[in-house]
Amino acid sequence: MTADGFSQGVLRTLRQVLPADHSISMHEPSFAGNEWAYVKECLDTGWVSSVGAFVDRLEADLANFTGVKRAIAVVNGTAALHICLILAGVEAGDEVLIPALTFVATANAVSYCGGVPHFVDSELHTLGVDPKRLAVYLTETAEVRDSGCYNRHTGRRIKAVVPMHTFGHPVDLDELAAVCRQFRLELIEDAAESLGSYYKGSHTGNIGRLAALSFNGNKIVTTGGGGAILTNDEALAARAKHLTTTAKVPHRWEFNHDRIGYNYRLPNLNAALGCAQLEQLPGFLANKRRLAQSYAAAFAGAEGIRFISEPGFARSNYWLNALLLDEEHSGQRDALLALTNDGGVMTRPAWNLMHRLPMFAGCPRMELPVAESLERRLINIPSSARLAEG
Repeated sequence: MTADGFSQGVLRTLRQVLPADHSISMHEPSFAGNEWAYVKECLDTGWVSSVGAFVDRLEADLANFTGVKRAIAVVNGTAALHICLILAGVEAGDEVLIPALTFVATANAVSYCGGVPHFVDSELHTLGVDPKRLAVYLTETAEVRDSGCYNRHTGRRIKAVVPMHTFGHPVDLDELAAVCRQFRLELIEDAAESLGSYYKGSHTGNIGRLAALSFNGNKIVTTGGGGAILTNDEALAARAKHLTTTAKVPHRWEFNHDRIGYNYRLPNLNAALGCAQLEQLPGFLANKRRLAQSYAAAFAGAEGIRFISEPGFARSNYWLNALLLDEEHSGQRDALLALTNDGGVMTRPAWNLMHRLPMFAGCPRMELPVAESLERRLINIPSSARLAEG
């Protein structure tokens, strides 16, 4: 099959699944519930800023849905991850193990702490951190002392591991938690993409000591911007709330702040939007699962390409659906991206690997053969919940 014939075949298959719209975006929000009513309530009452009933309700609803003890709403997912790292004790000069295949926010949050991103490889069936290869790598690279885990080559402390649940597919958290125990590392889940995803029946964010969610406009639930910190540790939750509200000591009128804090508060206006979105989340998840099943059936047996399905131990939210080219077809990726986008079906590649970005080029890393292969071969395809409505 010619390269052009291959790309045309993929586009035809996508069009078999998708509505006959002229142009189909990657991931659009759906506002079909109480969004207008709740936002209007904020406007009518004047409670539009950083405190209000909808902030409290969003935090309670998130905790209830995910099964964690506490959720703390913040201004975006990157801010949530930044605070998670601070609460886990990441300090200037510490290394933090993160996947090379991730969105830049994961590495940026480490840098905000003065930390050093240390890039690790992924595995094919989860697209996330490979715990088995990480354990082998740390055995060769790290030394566990009374004061923690240290990089033999740089002398720096390795403080934490931050797996990212890529496109909503959970990583193997039990194996990764075992690695963390062996090497005395904190486990922080970058769950920005995985609201509604479950690992062995437990919602993501329950295995790590802390986790971060995102409610950006393209996420399964949106508050416009927004994010949240999840934890089962009440003391950490109290500290998270304090840090993200400028570390202001409660008082009727005085402005006392007892440490450097952050103005990471989520406005009530945004929280109102999020409350309405969370009410519809079960429907969003059902639609996205139907869409994923349609893609999987359409691409079953297709030559040179396959649909990425959830790992056997997980139930994914299928936030972003993805196709994986066979290695011999990887050179056709850009032609396929051009053809589909020109044909009105938005597709895009995975992120550039973090060590290829200029600000992270000098960071430590293990060999990354799987991440480099995935970077060449992954293509995201339209994933809006509305595409499977009705």
